[in-house]
Amino acid sequence: MRASRLVNLLLLLQNRGRMTAQQLAEELEVSVRTVYRDAEALAAAGIPLYGEAGHAGGYRLVDGYRTRLTGLTVDEAQAAFLAALPGTAAELGLGEALATAQLKLRAALPAELREHAGRIQERFLLDAPGWYGEADDTPHLAAVAAAVWARRAVVLRYRRWRAPEEIERRVEPYGLVLKAGRWYLVAAGTSGTRTYRVDQVIELGELEEEFVVPDNFDLAAYWRAYLEDFRARLHTGEALVRLTPEGARRLGVAPAKEARVPIESIEHAHGEFLRLGADVEVLAPAELRDRIAATVRALAARYDQ
Repeated sequence: MRASRLVNLLLLLQNRGRMTAQQLAEELEVSVRTVYRDAEALAAAGIPLYGEAGHAGGYRLVDGYRTRLTGLTVDEAQAAFLAALPGTAAELGLGEALATAQLKLRAALPAELREHAGRIQERFLLDAPGWYGEADDTPHLAAVAAAVWARRAVVLRYRRWRAPEEIERRVEPYGLVLKAGRWYLVAAGTSGTRTYRVDQVIELGELEEEFVVPDNFDLAAYWRAYLEDFRARLHTGEALVRLTPEGARRLGVAPAKEARVPIESIEHAHGEFLRLGADVEVLAPAELRDRIAATVRALAARYDQ
């Protein structure tokens, strides 16, 4: 632990220049006295580290000195690829590794690129989850990720939403996908390659069995095909509607008096079209039009009381 802290102290000074003992203590989450001891250890090891007293003092490295201790560990390299997604590395148990990786990466960059990297972090943020809904509870995410990294088979006890029912399966976890703030596991089993919501995993047991992912498997290609199939199954019908310009805008279709729009089901379309109020009139199918008309009559009766 101390060796890692010494490296981080050195990289902080290389990245930021002069820093006070208090600033270093806050960054490293240690006491000021620990910073004093670490600084003495670095100086004794031959690192050109200087301490300057006074209000404007602090620790600094001799001008032009650059450490070569910038090699990334496996965990740090994995975390670096997740740096664009806030919270993602932490969810996968790589939060500390990510912080160290970013520090090392910035230390390895020329000064002008370090400044650019800093501006990116200051000015851009990706917040993946949607507005309406709490983040999924995924207590088994780190264990699932560990199985993906290690290429080890697992036994899942899983809550399937379609039935709903609990099932248990032995699967080989190929990869993880983060979609709109929700984690999905892509895994192969006796019934082929399937997609599982990680928040629906009730229990996970890691096996000692290692597996090999087929050479022709591509996670990104699988996910694209999965989404296309999902959309095809989602929109199983269509509705003919009459729209106002505002209705067309809200529905995301080209302005027109009438339009044909895909629908998932009568039940789902009923709720979606009611949200548009008087900006839409359903012309077909008759079942959907009658369902909306009945709801409107019931609402009118209720509010006329």
